[in-house]
Amino acid sequence: MSAERIDLNLLRVFDAIFEDRNLALAGKRLHLSQSAISHALGRMRDVLGDDLFVRTGRGMEPTVRALAMATQVRGALAQIKAALGVDTFDPAIARRTFVLAANDYITALLLGRLSQRLSAEAPLVDIVVRPSTRLDLAGQIDVGRIDIAIGIFADVPRRFRSIDVWAQTDVLLLHREHAIAERPLTREDLLTYPLVAVSQGGEEEGAVSGFIVERGLARQSEMFDRDALNRGFADSADVPRVRMAVAHSLAIPALLRHSDMLALVPSSLGRELERSGELKMCATPYTCPDVTVRAVWHERNDADPGLQWLRQQLIDVSRQVRSR
Repeated sequence: MSAERIDLNLLRVFDAIFEDRNLALAGKRLHLSQSAISHALGRMRDVLGDDLFVRTGRGMEPTVRALAMATQVRGALAQIKAALGVDTFDPAIARRTFVLAANDYITALLLGRLSQRLSAEAPLVDIVVRPSTRLDLAGQIDVGRIDIAIGIFADVPRRFRSIDVWAQTDVLLLHREHAIAERPLTREDLLTYPLVAVSQGGEEEGAVSGFIVERGLARQSEMFDRDALNRGFADSADVPRVRMAVAHSLAIPALLRHSDMLALVPSSLGRELERSGELKMCATPYTCPDVTVRAVWHERNDADPGLQWLRQQLIDVSRQVRSR
């Protein structure tokens, strides 16, 4: 194969098909007919000697060769745009869809505030939020299917960039009609009353110390510090009982209603849920360190004006979360 036979427009078509897994959608993205997209795919197959995409019931599935190419092709296209200076972003008139990855409580804390800002400053910009717990989050960032992932990450590989969004620690929530709601919580309370915690993947799914590692990116799967909890009771014959582990943190108010359970949650979420007046937030009766929520993206998107703008919006609205 000769590099001279590759038309750069074919790479744009490849990238669009890889992103959408559908020829019609790829054509719409590039303002080309489906027949033009099919013709371009045929040319790529001829030049590269590989099918690249195979039609299945789930859409156009990439071959091993296509999967190997995808990250580098998208990076090369981004570098060409940056070199030519053709990327511009005016939020007042820009039509663009950004894809974020976040869990439910981070979505609740950030997206309502971000939506208000978009309505005022970027009325044609759309946001799609994917669950940050999806398998192979790092791979989705690598191939450009996710622009920014927001969460707690123990390790971030060198090919990714990150910024701090806010710091938080673990706190306890209980219903205001709970028998112990009028006094500080003690270690004995945690041994007396069962806990509910948020967990989106445990040891059975490969989690180690509450984190799952994929392609070098270690993302939090348990929304509490289990090691700190265990250290807090290292001198005790008993340990607190996690009666319920749920995947959705916003179910916690209903679970604490008419219950003697205590909820172990991030402080940012605890403050938000306490606002309803139904629940009370208390400090843990053991030492629990702060952790940092971060926004992570691929290094090739550092110079993307649209994503630079979006990252700044996230930082701005996160100040409202931190200041509460």
